[in-house]
Amino acid sequence: MHIVQINYRRPDMPKAEWEARYTDERARPFLEVPGLLWKIWLDGDAERLAGGIYLFADRASAEAYASGPIVARMRNNPDLSEVSVRVFAVRRRMSEITRAPIDFDRLAAE
Repeated sequence: MHIVQINYRRPDMPKAEWEARYTDERARPFLEVPGLLWKIWLDGDAERLAGGIYLFADRASAEAYASGPIVARMRNNPDLSEVSVRVFAVRRRMSEITRAPIDFDRLAAE
């Protein structure tokens, strides 16, 4: 399993205007991303930082997402700055010890 971590600085705008962008329709395309098991949406209000943590079934899916069209649109979006995209392997044993919300055995069986 692999994690993609994306962070960016959002535009300086009223919080209500920023929040209005987060609709159910905005989340639904992620249900179709190959190999994506889940995504956690992040928002750091005080620093205007936002992003996501994405769990992928394998490195190939994670790398394909990181270099794919959704991330390219983020990088080219003039409203976003300081876009950072990183891919990490998940350390299974350490993550199990610290209660990561991942059912490793079920995912390995799939």
